Amino acid sequence: MDYKRLLVIVIILFQCNLFFSQEEVLPVWPDKIPGAISAKNYQEQPVMRNGVLTGTSKVTQPEISVFSPENPNGTAVLILPGGGYGHLAIEKEGFKVARWLKSLGVTGFVLKYRMPSDEIMENKAIGPLQDAQEAMRIIRGNAEKWNLDKEKIGVMGFSAGGHLAATLSTKFDLETYEADKISARPAFSALIYPVISMNKDITHMGSRNNLLGEKASDEQINTFSNELNVSSETPPVFLAHATDDQAVPVENSIQYFLSAKDNKVPAELHIYEKGGHGFGLGTMAPNDEWPQTFKSWMQVHKLVEQDSVFVFSYFKGNGEDGLHLAYSKNGLNWKALNNDKSYLKPQLGNEKLMRDPCIIKGGDGRYHMVWTVGWTEKGIGYASSEDLINWSEQQYIPVMEHEEKARNCWAPELTYDHVNDEYMIYWATTIRGEFPETQIEADDGYNHRMYYTTTKDFKNFSPTKLLFDPGFNIIDASLIKANGQYYMFLKDETREPEQKNIRTATAQKIAGPYKNVSKPITGDYWAEGPTAAKIGDYWYVFFDKYTEKKYGAVRSSDLKTWEDVSKTISFPNGIRHGSILKVSEETLDRLNE
Repeated sequence: MDYKRLLVIVIILFQCNLFFSQEEVLPVWPDKIPGAISAKNYQEQPVMRNGVLTGTSKVTQPEISVFSPENPNGTAVLILPGGGYGHLAIEKEGFKVARWLKSLGVTGFVLKYRMPSDEIMENKAIGPLQDAQEAMRIIRGNAEKWNLDKEKIGVMGFSAGGHLAATLSTKFDLETYEADKISARPAFSALIYPVISMNKDITHMGSRNNLLGEKASDEQINTFSNELNVSSETPPVFLAHATDDQAVPVENSIQYFLSAKDNKVPAELHIYEKGGHGFGLGTMAPNDEWPQTFKSWMQVHKLVEQDSVFVFSYFKGNGEDGLHLAYSKNGLNWKALNNDKSYLKPQLGNEKLMRDPCIIKGGDGRYHMVWTVGWTEKGIGYASSEDLINWSEQQYIPVMEHEEKARNCWAPELTYDHVNDEYMIYWATTIRGEFPETQIEADDGYNHRMYYTTTKDFKNFSPTKLLFDPGFNIIDASLIKANGQYYMFLKDETREPEQKNIRTATAQKIAGPYKNVSKPITGDYWAEGPTAAKIGDYWYVFFDKYTEKKYGAVRSSDLKTWEDVSKTISFPNGIRHGSILKVSEETLDRLNE
């Protein structure tokens, strides 16, 4: 055995595991693998890109990588990456998916399973299934350790991993090895552009040949055509596929859905016109929407909490007394919480202010908040919380301290990027001498542009960069993702000729470039501090009518045409620039207590 090469692989994988923040990596078979054949020249071949493990093949020792939220909700998913039963797209269809599920409070278990091979298996057709069955038994057998509900452990598979997930769902009780009595049945399944059938008319021949060989018998084909093996015991299923998938025909998902329907198995199928094969979590419409659709499906099946209540973070006066919160059941009529008293007193900066508080729920299940700490500071404030009541130690992030001519850091916002598992913090700053073409005396020297930094842990931050220069004085940017792109709501701060309104810009990536600046979406009044939320069929943008000392709102069904609906909303008196998020009824109950 080439021990030096093996040592390098182990080190690489260990570093990757640290990078992806798994709590632990477990062997599926700590002792002997059933039906295994020793092959000294058959060695795992990991694929690294920019220091990240993206794929692997020739797996000999299957492993489970664990992604545990700080506050597990009891639901778990065994994740099976695809790769045609020839390799594993373990980052794109494994680790990345686990990090997203973690943000929902769901514990993810990424299985690095063995590829079917006559070199290392007595029966290669059941080798991957053995790994999947044992992984499910390990998870269920250790449910108490990971704070899981044994009845809420499901499986998710992509492409050939979808075939393995469907096989586990239809053959969970098949005796492929001498096992204990723990059930390997998933409580639910999610099959994303899955290979389902071994029928040559619709199968992915590469997956079929790798699993069954080029001369598969009719019995083998029927045994591993999962649409033929659905029964009333098959777990509920969520399916997503694209019509233009040229690798795995959409008929695979359709046939499984119809079989589930015939057997009265709860099933939901989403077919997209475009998307191709291998879109994973997705970056473009419409297939980037399936994760949110799957989240809604899990909510219906009581696998994740319903986020049904809106909470609004805001400040009052100059921000000297700190964080205020209000709530709403319909998103339109708001009531102050805590008798409109502060939940958190500011402690940072010379002025010790907490203006423009922006709160989001992050990938770790915690609430993260940033705010303006003062009028002349070169940094911003940060704190986190599990319940919006008890907050971490307040932290000063010196995002512009390196810039000698920076005058301020105002109205920071925070967005979680689930694709890259990182946070982007963005804010407005004036740098003396920059952008002289829009500098005027009436603005007292202020001439803002939007800047940003990214972080995974709020300890290490990327270098500050310019986010957006629209060609005018800009402040109060806020981002949402919809229709496969990012929308920025921004305040045009131009004073001569007077603007002081809210506009939009769009980008394909979170860090831009942003373009297509719209006409004003607000009316003939000064508006600032936009924050957006989807309520029913409409996107609502709430903003501070700061010269009128009240709040306003506009709404749109297409993010293009807007109508003013300020007369339909009500807010607590004195509310100032904040942010909106959705929480569970349970969270609201704790806030009310």
